[in-house]
Amino acid sequence: MSNIFNIARYELRRIFLSPLAWAVLAIVQFIMGFVFINLLVEYVNNPYSGDQFGVSDYIGGSLYGFATILLLLVMPLMTMRLFSEERKSGAITLLFSAPVSLTEIVLGKFLGLLGFVAVIIVLMAAMPASLHWSTDLDWGRIAAGLLGLFLLMTAFGAAGLFVSSLTREPTIAAVGSFGLLLLVWLINILGYNDNVPFKELFAYLSLIDHYESLRRGVFDTADAIYYVLFSSLFLWLTVLRLDMERN
Repeated sequence: MSNIFNIARYELRRIFLSPLAWAVLAIVQFIMGFVFINLLVEYVNNPYSGDQFGVSDYIGGSLYGFATILLLLVMPLMTMRLFSEERKSGAITLLFSAPVSLTEIVLGKFLGLLGFVAVIIVLMAAMPASLHWSTDLDWGRIAAGLLGLFLLMTAFGAAGLFVSSLTREPTIAAVGSFGLLLLVWLINILGYNDNVPFKELFAYLSLIDHYESLRRGVFDTADAIYYVLFSSLFLWLTVLRLDMERN
């Protein structure tokens, strides 16, 4: 475990030493802040919004719903360099010769990425939390939305890590990650088509459907298990890919 945490600490430090990470944080915070203020103004100026939706539903739910689209674009940028850059520079040879297992390397890099994800989650949590002094918030509703967002970004990160292990070009890794995530996201379209066989299976495999329940404040262990299994699958595939390359 110490090797995993050491790699995670190094990876997290490397992420925050990159101007890209700070640019991503700044842009995400600016866009989400704009959306948050716009939702707040709409809620205040709509005389019927309070009768139909609570503050947590209208602002928190809408804010985190928009965040999924933004993070679908952002996460491939953060995962594209995790392995592809090291392969391009030749540093991956040193990584393979280090006295650590491939599983520890993959988990360490993944945990380092999750450290960056946690920073984004904290910044997003601060927006609806700022309303605590002026209104009653449904903290369970907010917490479920944040948990769903964290699990969704975990799945994004695991898939991006795998794609990064396939190529030596970070830009190709970013485009490939975005394409893969968008494909799994849009599978739910097939789930609502009555003419498609196994539509229930397609609906279950969709990334976004499981998040929608959490965004509405409904916590279901099946949704959490789905994201854990999705992330575990791509982490395992990453280990297999690196093992093939090392041998």
